Amino acid sequence: MGWAVVALAVLGVAMLTRVAIGMPGRSHRGPLPALRPNEAQVRDRLRQHVETLASQIGERHIWNPTGLAEAEEYVAAVMKEAGLTVERQVFEARGASVANVIGVSDEGVDSDVLVIGAHYDSVIGTVGANDNASGVAALLELARAIRSDAPAVPIRFAAFVNEEPPFFLTSAMGSRQYAMRCRARGERVRAMLSLETLGCYSDRPFSQSYPIPLGFFYPRTGNFVAFVGNLRSRALVRRCVRTFRSSVAFPCEGATLPGYLPGIFWSDHWSFWREGYPAAMVTDTALFRYGYYHLKGDTPEKLDYGRLARVVLGLRRVVLELAAARER
Repeated sequence: MGWAVVALAVLGVAMLTRVAIGMPGRSHRGPLPALRPNEAQVRDRLRQHVETLASQIGERHIWNPTGLAEAEEYVAAVMKEAGLTVERQVFEARGASVANVIGVSDEGVDSDVLVIGAHYDSVIGTVGANDNASGVAALLELARAIRSDAPAVPIRFAAFVNEEPPFFLTSAMGSRQYAMRCRARGERVRAMLSLETLGCYSDRPFSQSYPIPLGFFYPRTGNFVAFVGNLRSRALVRRCVRTFRSSVAFPCEGATLPGYLPGIFWSDHWSFWREGYPAAMVTDTALFRYGYYHLKGDTPEKLDYGRLARVVLGLRRVVLELAAARER
């Protein structure tokens, strides 16, 4: 009996390694190269976006409607500057009128689409610099970086409202409203990437934690960006990790796990899973690394904008690869 238990445990570890955490390519190790001038400009713009959303505007939710409206207008204005056509998906939540802000490029009538999303609301009681002004800043800079490219598949840059409690995992969640609309219209969403808490990185040993038992398989230093998906999104996660690792000198990890596990479904990609679309989260792992998650101390000076710039430039290659050619 004892040997049987050991054999099953070994088999379980082997399956986890192959299916859940086995990723193509090699994650970057060692010092990061100096930022080039164009990368430094991205860093500075990322800081500006986060400071505008978190410091100047502040809390962004329906109980602070002025802040939520100002954030909506700011995101729309930056998207327009990036050359996107901006549309709003307006709906009601707890008696308030709220809106998703979608930046779209020219789209064919019969085409796949790629959705890149980030929620622009903050949890009550915090200005949400990392959660999720960092994700919105990355979204806006991706839109700017890709505006001169001509991907075969149209890309939609979506700023979602109402990701935070009490709307999380409900039909009043902005991404849920959008994903349901995509499905109702019969739209072919090739993939969705959710940009969620992307600004915290540390080279301190044991700065990274995990839900049990993932700590046995992943780095304990929180200096990497992670691509996370459910089992049905395994191909998407592996594709993203492969492209990121081959494109930028920055640590990157990936995981495809059952979607019900803690942390795996905690963002807007969950809404697209519900509609049967492949989706993944791109994250610094939030509360598993960032000590100010959902707290008053989540303020702009806590973020590492230089590393966030490297992540954004790596994501540019990922997004362009996902949108490069029509799938058969």
